[in-house]
Amino acid sequence: MFNFGGFFGIGGILVIVAIVHFIRKRPDFYWLWIILFLGPLGALIYLAVEALPELTDPGAFKFVKRGSRKRELESAIVDNPSAGNYEELGQIYLDEEKWAKAKDAYDRAISSRTDSVDPFYRRAVAEMELGMYNEALPDLERTVAEDPRYDFQRAGGLLAFAYWKTAQPERAGQMFEAVTRTSTLTETQYHYAEFLAAQGRKAEARQLLDSILSKRRNMPGFQKRRERPWFRKTKALRDSLPA
Repeated sequence: MFNFGGFFGIGGILVIVAIVHFIRKRPDFYWLWIILFLGPLGALIYLAVEALPELTDPGAFKFVKRGSRKRELESAIVDNPSAGNYEELGQIYLDEEKWAKAKDAYDRAISSRTDSVDPFYRRAVAEMELGMYNEALPDLERTVAEDPRYDFQRAGGLLAFAYWKTAQPERAGQMFEAVTRTSTLTETQYHYAEFLAAQGRKAEARQLLDSILSKRRNMPGFQKRRERPWFRKTKALRDSLPA
């Protein structure tokens, strides 16, 4: 255990930074013990292994530009509440996981003259995160009807999930099966495994969950970090199923 007498020195700052990062990113739990028992040395090892590689992530510093642009748009829409400004602001809120604000922005962006499917799809993403499955359904159906492969087939995966959550298991199963023939999105595969388990098809669910966990080996580091929440959910669901 590190020396608490020097807690507010450089070593203490390293420990605090490491713990804050751990809470935000939730990597493997053993890292917390390394930080606590090795103190500044453990924190330094943790930051070098888990935090430093994040700087190579292609989107590592986009939040700086995004914050500046958000402030500009929030000021601009007071005088110019155009659909384009609301759409751009909605995307920023999605990136920040501010789902209610994103939905409100897309509600304001969409009008009877809107001919692009994108704002309908983005609004549906926010609605799905808010648990508003009935509201998301028509937006997703519209998106998939226009382009079944929209957003790397994520739209189709979300539509299947929405069917399931609105008590339409037959349509959900058909859509999940169609999308997962070609889609490798972890989110879609996980939701399909959830659906299979809920339908009593536990052997199929286990097989799909195992395939999700196995593909982690060949992923680049930044993608593993992005997909970590899905892998964590996958492992928890896999462990909950009987052998």
